[in-house]
Amino acid sequence: MSRAVAVAAMLAAALAAAAAQAFTLDLNKAIGELKEIKTVVSGPDEREEHELGRVAAATLLGAARPVAAQDVETYVSRVGLWVALQSERPELPWRFAVLDTASINAFATPGGYVFVTRGLLGKMHSEAELAGVLGHEIAHVVLKHHLHALRREAGTQLLADFTGDALAQQSGKASIPPQVLSAVAGQVKTLYSRGLDKADEYAADRLGVMLAARAGYDPYGLPAVLETLDSMDANDGALTLLYQTHPRPADRLAQIDQMRDQLDGFGVQPVLQDRFARGVAGAFGGK
Repeated sequence: MSRAVAVAAMLAAALAAAAAQAFTLDLNKAIGELKEIKTVVSGPDEREEHELGRVAAATLLGAARPVAAQDVETYVSRVGLWVALQSERPELPWRFAVLDTASINAFATPGGYVFVTRGLLGKMHSEAELAGVLGHEIAHVVLKHHLHALRREAGTQLLADFTGDALAQQSGKASIPPQVLSAVAGQVKTLYSRGLDKADEYAADRLGVMLAARAGYDPYGLPAVLETLDSMDANDGALTLLYQTHPRPADRLAQIDQMRDQLDGFGVQPVLQDRFARGVAGAFGGK
């Protein structure tokens, strides 16, 4: 049996066990499951994804730092890891952070980095809503939307040079030339300020609500967040970047509504308002 097949079999078993326990929503179980899953980063595609993800994450963190409340980061990470375990790529080294900015948005970068802003967190009312938002971003990573977009934008040669230089840096043989790093970072900034294609966003919505449902949450968490955003003043400055990079909430809701027959069967699953309120209190001064 090849290594890839063995890992796939192990992941399938882990996911089956997770699904059986989904209704308990035991977030501590997510940590235990991840300890049993080896991260597989091998081959040129995986190395390129990992290195691009690192640069993209660093670029985003340069614009806004994580919140100081470690308990909030831990809570969001546990919810995110639990949802990520339900995906087709649970073996990635998933990392989650809450960015300390009032801007309302969420981001993901190749390789498993997921960010949600304090501003967006403040518009949520339950753990199911958080799971839905994180599921959307996890879906972008699973479907490699940003990776494919960066490849199209940056070009094959630049990314090949960047990946080779990054591997050389890790081995201590060389460093990444500033001009190469700057060029890649520039492409990252362009992509994240413009956003993905609408088709990618709709696909991430569809997969995201299903990941939340697989994790045992009410699948209408993401639609609930979109309804909240749709009710806000579109000219609110906190929404500026979100509206630049995503379709309008009403359009996304219309797309998700087409899945109602699939989602209604999961509608009895919990939303967990109280646990969410306790988990994110530190992000807002304990209020």
